[in-house]
Amino acid sequence: MATVTPFSALIYDVLVLGGGVSGSVAALAAARAGAKVLLVEEQGFLGGSLTAMGVGPMMSFHNPNGRQVVLGIADELIERLKVRGASPGHIADTTTYCSTVTPFDSEEMKIELEAMLEEAGVDVLYHTQLAAVAVEGDRVSEVTLCNKAGLTHARARVFVDATGDADLAARAGEEFVFGRDGSGAQPMTMNLKLANVDTAAIRDYARRHPEDFLWHPHGPEEGVRRLAVSPRISLAGFLRAWREAKERGEVDVPRDHVLFFETAVEGVVIVNTSRVIGLDATNPLDLSRAERIGRRQCRQIFQFLRDHAPGFAKAVRMDAAPKIGVRETRHIVGHYTLTGDDVVEAKPFDDAIALGGYPIDIHSPAGDTTLTRYLKADAAYEIPLRCLIPKRRENLVVVGRAISATHEASAALRVSPIAMAIGQAGGVAAAEAAARQTPVARVPFAVIRER
Repeated sequence: MATVTPFSALIYDVLVLGGGVSGSVAALAAARAGAKVLLVEEQGFLGGSLTAMGVGPMMSFHNPNGRQVVLGIADELIERLKVRGASPGHIADTTTYCSTVTPFDSEEMKIELEAMLEEAGVDVLYHTQLAAVAVEGDRVSEVTLCNKAGLTHARARVFVDATGDADLAARAGEEFVFGRDGSGAQPMTMNLKLANVDTAAIRDYARRHPEDFLWHPHGPEEGVRRLAVSPRISLAGFLRAWREAKERGEVDVPRDHVLFFETAVEGVVIVNTSRVIGLDATNPLDLSRAERIGRRQCRQIFQFLRDHAPGFAKAVRMDAAPKIGVRETRHIVGHYTLTGDDVVEAKPFDDAIALGGYPIDIHSPAGDTTLTRYLKADAAYEIPLRCLIPKRRENLVVVGRAISATHEASAALRVSPIAMAIGQAGGVAAAEAAARQTPVARVPFAVIRER
């Protein structure tokens, strides 16, 4: 029988489980609101999808017309990265899928998040996973954590689930829906980073052969115009060569195009093309299998680019991401469930705590296509606080992609800028509930909104 080590009995106002960008921002917001905060992360660094899963760039802080709708701590982070030369800031998206993208240096991202949390007095515990959750009545009383010290008990007045998979909420007995009403979730992707890419050659090829790329929703004329002004490229294409390579059996990735994004460093690109379908990222065996499939797909993709894609002939493979990218697993059932129509129609809410301008972007759970529902030109949808608050445990808040939303709505709000905005609100709500010693749902919304 396992025993609790002397490293036990951690006590905090707010405990945040998950150090991705949503969890990191939640911890920072809670600490700035006066709470004593512990942030627990399974990796040895912060940033989640942007660092452990190799996702980049961030997209998008803006709505389709280019109006910035995500600000707050998320934008503060970008400004700090710009000062360090680790991001060019918000630049034109040359795929035209969004108005802007925000490239960044992933290593500097890790360091800057740590600096911000240290400045706010947040305690950070790395290499630690959730082992168990204890519940007393309507409250989460403590969590058991597992790390090099063995099993550790940690208590808090309020807990924030920033795991992305609603691990804490599910183990606390909260109701949830998996993926698309239980019938499948968006596929996983192993991101691949390459250096020594000749982006000038790619720009030239795209200008001469716009038919070989996707330019949704604005078309090739707008895409070529943006290529001429944006300091970094983002493209979806090599359609003909990719199709022919699949016909020859050189690649078996269930994706209909190659998608890649230049990072903050010129000539270094992230290839977001692999697609692992039909597996459950909350199932350890499935997740392990997905990692193996993703790495094999990345080998195929790299070879394809070297052999057939202009600008990639001398590319150098830097790495596949340390962890496969997960778009979707569990969605909690909260006091309100955001829908796709809410997003597209930009439904207003009295308790809105975040805005989003990213479209509904559904990678098929079972095939090679991607379904998009675009927003109206100057639209920005609202995310209500009720989506962050589960029904059963009064001292629990959920932030990031696992909030109460349908499969369709989640496909819009799952991206990192919006996840950070949600995290900021969740952290403030948790800190206020801890200070007032009241259920999260009973904290006056005006107080949360003001902070």
